[in-house]
Amino acid sequence: MSEAFNVEEIFGQNVFTLKKMKERLPKKTFAEVKRVMEFGGELSLQTADVVAKAMKDWAVENGATHYTHWFQPLTGITAEKHDAFVTHPDADGTMITEFSGKELIKGEPDASSFPSGGLRATFEARGYTAWDITSPAFLKEDATGVILCIPTAFCSYKGEALDKKTPLLRSMEAISEQALRIVRLFGNTGATKVTASVGPEQEYFLVDREKYLQRKDLIYAGRTLFGAPAPKGQEMDDHYFGVIRERVGAYMKDLNNELWKLGVTAKTQHNEVAPAQHELAPVYETANIAVDHNQLIMETMKKVAHRHGLACLLHEKPFAGVNGSGKHDNWSLTTDNGVNLLEPGETPNENIQFLLVLACIVKAVDIHADLLRQSASDVGNDHRLGANEAPPAIISMFLGEQLDDVVRQLVETGEAASCKEGGRLETGVSTLPDLLKDATDRNRTSPFAFTGNKFEFRMVGSADSIASPNTTLNAIVAEAFCEAADILEKADDFDMAVHDLIKKYLSEHQRIIFNGNGYSDEWVAEAERRGLPNIKSMVAAVETLTTDKSVKLFERFGIFTKAELESRAEVLYETYAKTINIEALTMVDMASKQIIPAVITYATELATSINEVTAALPDADVSVQTELLTETQALLSDTKVALAKLTDVQAKGAAMPDGKEQAEYYRDVVKTAMDELRAPVDKLEMIVDKEIWPLPSYGDLMFEV
Repeated sequence: MSEAFNVEEIFGQNVFTLKKMKERLPKKTFAEVKRVMEFGGELSLQTADVVAKAMKDWAVENGATHYTHWFQPLTGITAEKHDAFVTHPDADGTMITEFSGKELIKGEPDASSFPSGGLRATFEARGYTAWDITSPAFLKEDATGVILCIPTAFCSYKGEALDKKTPLLRSMEAISEQALRIVRLFGNTGATKVTASVGPEQEYFLVDREKYLQRKDLIYAGRTLFGAPAPKGQEMDDHYFGVIRERVGAYMKDLNNELWKLGVTAKTQHNEVAPAQHELAPVYETANIAVDHNQLIMETMKKVAHRHGLACLLHEKPFAGVNGSGKHDNWSLTTDNGVNLLEPGETPNENIQFLLVLACIVKAVDIHADLLRQSASDVGNDHRLGANEAPPAIISMFLGEQLDDVVRQLVETGEAASCKEGGRLETGVSTLPDLLKDATDRNRTSPFAFTGNKFEFRMVGSADSIASPNTTLNAIVAEAFCEAADILEKADDFDMAVHDLIKKYLSEHQRIIFNGNGYSDEWVAEAERRGLPNIKSMVAAVETLTTDKSVKLFERFGIFTKAELESRAEVLYETYAKTINIEALTMVDMASKQIIPAVITYATELATSINEVTAALPDADVSVQTELLTETQALLSDTKVALAKLTDVQAKGAAMPDGKEQAEYYRDVVKTAMDELRAPVDKLEMIVDKEIWPLPSYGDLMFEV
């Protein structure tokens, strides 16, 4: 029997929750903190001092010696600098621990050492971290001890956002303000804000750590740059939802415990489609907390894997030929008095507020399909989008049979007199209950699918931060809400105006709605006919950030300035080029130092075998050895030629100035040369003796966990 524990007792034990605040803060102080959390504003320094002391006391009681401002720079991961609570000792030598309100509210990391896209020059170092009071502080426990982590935003000396959190918080305020205008048009005067809620499903691979350490490509690039397919992949569909292996189960149990202590609502766990692939899904949370928690999930996954002799791979495509990993971003909008704006109700055709919200989202996604595609772009995702397990690179919306029928009626006649109902599913077994069916099926090929009372954005990559897609979602929908509210607030006849606006939006933007098979070639042709953008790579997506349309959108709601957008474009181009450069150098290193020497050893053994057999038996048939040696030598020659080409083009790429042209060169030239080197090497892996081949195979990695 495994050791029993009470989830309710451990949940949030390492989080400075509102409940702990209420217990430790004076009533007046707690009231001020709560007010700022809910309605904005700044804490007085006096109040901040009281909060800081209470937070420090709680942390020290739980073993903390240091604190850090925990932030999310444009690296895509988190950053932290630890400072001890200790101060100068008293005259008698007694050490005192202190933590002031000023230290809680503001930090000062070196801004020049993080990606800034030109917002900070190397010689201009000053940057600031600012406490995000809406995301709770927490304790991290690892080999460095117990650290009090304070979630913060990160900006430059001049105020530009240098992180993922600041624009997200700005977008949350924008959509709240504009969504409130919509709900008030329908008589909801009790709501004071509308919150974007997010539930990101996290996919990942687990492999044995010893085998992981034998592969430089996994260490440096996070994915296999060489690798022949295993005899078995995912074709039997037996891994998906299959019985969880004991070693993986022990990992999942430990992972859940760590996450629950951090207040992360880890709920669902299961095997995913590919061998060695799994998924964890939390409960929905406010968008910025969901972003923070997803970063913690990824960090904790890696840390716990190390304890279990495993390595956690978060790359979108760690293995060729099997499913890659995504992060389905489930997004919804809810008022603070409990109304989900994406809840259609039993008769969505009669739910005018829902239909207006839906029409606005349809409009937003159609107008800004390019931006939404960009928000899910990263280097690893280029290997995944459009493959059989992922949505295509073309943005479309799935509404399902019920809503699609309602939309069709509205577009064709201006009225939706009816809606399809779910009905009852008869199992045909007397001991099984009949089941109530949903009014529509699901569509796993859609990039942006309505799934009952939320939209599921399925394009996001598994290693990527969910901050960018949610910032973009909030921004584009805020714009659509704003434009709708501008019209409806001036209408003399509201009922007629909202009716006409819903029909107008759905009619003008229905091209974005597609309920069919997004994997099919026919859809690619149909999307082109409809005029939908098909942005096939991260590099091609970057320029969508700085179009006049995008700049106008983000500046209108104070989410990004033009300079901030241009800086992010520059960072993305650099990130792409640097990532492919690392992969190219890794391939050169592996091919030169491991693969070619191993193949030469194998060829030498074959040649020796031929000579020895022929010497012993002059008339012996050595055709098998000869054919193998001939094929091996030919592939070895191809490998050497491809290696020389990759070495040459990589050097040329590295010498180019940073920017779009360099990124395109790496995409079109260097990456092509990488594929050309991989081709003969993967064939050689199928020939060379396993005892000689220097790398663990796909079969070793995916099936021996």
